[in-house]
Amino acid sequence: QVQLVESGGGLVQAGDSLSLSCAASGRPFVSYAMGWFRQAPGKEREFVAAVTWRGGSTVYADSVRGRFTISGDIARNTMYLQMNSLKPEDTAVYYCAADVNDYSRNDYQKLGALPRVEAQYDYWGQGTQVTVSS
Repeated sequence: QVQLVESGGGLVQAGDSLSLSCAASGRPFVSYAMGWFRQAPGKEREFVAAVTWRGGSTVYADSVRGRFTISGDIARNTMYLQMNSLKPEDTAVYYCAADVNDYSRNDYQKLGALPRVEAQYDYWGQGTQVTVSS
């Protein structure tokens, strides 16, 4: 069983920065990519950013591009999300997720494409709250 544990959430003011971490543990697994999603009160969970574990390719939602930076440390099995210039609309529970490397099942992995939808991810963390006050 794989466990993903997020940390780093908290309460900040608009314009501040915050850094989230996601540590993977449990049985060894080969991750094709890892991503961040978020869910605001009363809204559906939405994609934030993703990074391929080997190549380091990244993709961002339009709402966070230029403000957020996703990165991964293979040696530590840890993913990060640096969030700058935070806005009240960034308030949400942030979830990290892992997409296991399985070319036989996931054609998009063969193309080097990054997963942006929930169904493409195999493991999820419990989430960490980020609150941005105005």
